[in-house]
Amino acid sequence: DAISGKQFLDTQQIHCDTRKSIFPKLYEVKKMNGNFYCEGVDKAPQRSLFHALGMTKEEMERPLVGIVSSYNEIVPGHMNIDKIVEAVKLGVAMAGGTPVVFPAIAVCDGIAMGHKGMKYSLVTRDLIADSTECMALAHHFDALVMIPNCDKNVPGLLMAAARVNVPTVFVSGGPMLAGHVKGKKTSLSSMFEAVGSYAAGKFTLEDVEEFENNACPTCGSCSGMYTANSMNCLTEVLGMGLRGNGTIPAVYSERIKLAKQTGMAVMDMYRKNIRPRDIMTADAFENALTADMALGCSTNSMLHLPAIANECGIKIDLDMVNQISARTPNICHLAPAGHAYMEDLNEAGGIYAVLNELTKKNLLHTDVMTVTGKTMAENIKGCINKNTDIIRPIDQPYSETGGIAVLKGNLAPDRCVVKRSAVAKEMLVHKGPAKVFNSEEEAIAAITGGKIVKGDVVVIRYEGPAGGPGMREMLSPTSAIAGMGLDKDVALITDGRFSGATRGAAIGHVSPEAVNGGTIAYVQDGDIISIDIPNHSIQLEVSDEELAERKKTTKILVKENLTGYLKRYSKMVSSADQGAIINRMD
Repeated sequence: DAISGKQFLDTQQIHCDTRKSIFPKLYEVKKMNGNFYCEGVDKAPQRSLFHALGMTKEEMERPLVGIVSSYNEIVPGHMNIDKIVEAVKLGVAMAGGTPVVFPAIAVCDGIAMGHKGMKYSLVTRDLIADSTECMALAHHFDALVMIPNCDKNVPGLLMAAARVNVPTVFVSGGPMLAGHVKGKKTSLSSMFEAVGSYAAGKFTLEDVEEFENNACPTCGSCSGMYTANSMNCLTEVLGMGLRGNGTIPAVYSERIKLAKQTGMAVMDMYRKNIRPRDIMTADAFENALTADMALGCSTNSMLHLPAIANECGIKIDLDMVNQISARTPNICHLAPAGHAYMEDLNEAGGIYAVLNELTKKNLLHTDVMTVTGKTMAENIKGCINKNTDIIRPIDQPYSETGGIAVLKGNLAPDRCVVKRSAVAKEMLVHKGPAKVFNSEEEAIAAITGGKIVKGDVVVIRYEGPAGGPGMREMLSPTSAIAGMGLDKDVALITDGRFSGATRGAAIGHVSPEAVNGGTIAYVQDGDIISIDIPNHSIQLEVSDEELAERKKTTKILVKENLTGYLKRYSKMVSSADQGAIINRMD
């Protein structure tokens, strides 16, 4: 028989009273947040759709936790995320929540490298942030667990976490184990360099095939301190991931345990009402920049940290980078800067051990909140450095200054970026003639064709955020240069960007970019370029008068045949020095 509205509401009250007795703390927090799909006749239509999902009343009465899964079958760093998802769901359910999975996209930079596909890498960061924001707010989730791993996936979800600002914890898919070739550990960057060695006649096809079959032996994000691992490690530093999130290898069972603990941790955050913007403060971002310098992270972090901070209403100016670098020793040399890998950093004590080293010189704000509900100081207490060959003691660093440097001069008035820790000492100061190319493809053809010689400065332009569009990574040309044995003799400058796997005097993010009339658009073959990384200087040795004349006669190249998302992106994106972002908050 049909029941009256009053009887219906009485029935709902019984269920809610039962819930209050079972989960009193969760009930009070849920009442405070005001998300009541389980209560009231006005929410009956929504409940009918939850019933269509097969949800029980008990599940509806618990906090709804969105599990953002970036699982797919094309990215090696994401093929194991289905297992992480199931472990997170179990952790959430054990702690009294109702887990619900929805997807996020991800591009594999390694697979996209060296062709048009790389234009679609950086641009996905904003797609990931936008789509996750839409899903999370449209369905009124009470909390979120983000499960990223590779490259733009991590910063995109951190941006979304800041926007949505409900209790959120991150757990990644984890790093790949290092490969083994000819008795030595190796990784994807070695694979790319093997191609350059073959072009130079140093490797046979059999040598290349041996690298091909053994450089990437397991699932996970590529095994060096490349962009994916840089951002996963910095997620720990920001306070948004549990200990080990950045370093526990993907194939270790410890990663599954971490996922379960993450599911439980997000429910604890929900009870305490701790939110991302309570954690990602100005002090937390300064900590992230400091750890970045100590670890020698990818230069891509200089795009991603400003973009994430922007979503938190915080501005990161690149001038901060050199200030922080000046006081922060570089204490880790992971691939491509050295011969250590993520598994080695994990065994040495991981990110918390690095942070503990940094506290010995009072370089961190340790009173910041984290997803554990404790401060950084409480989290890292007792986390010792177990291998001083992997994590150098703070008073015995690789260098007294950090792993990244920001350069400025007439060639880059709004600055450019270089991974100083991966530059050979011989190339920290360099002067040479420019060899100019208007695309990555043109540069690769010249490099592999033997047209680049010792002393040259390779300039690749029209590859910036708007001009590319999409700011392609230049791992193929830099690896070809390194594989040919020219990394100690040749510099490369671009308004594009570099993979975290790049080593050598590779200077990217030149701003303003060529398409916006930056000086890089007016460089000509044979112009002398002076690079002084220790003094943060980059100069085109051409007079102001000559540059003014060139600006009158040089036509800026604009791609007219853009369609779809790239067309919209090119019109909306900011310059690289501002993080190549779409939605500026200032």
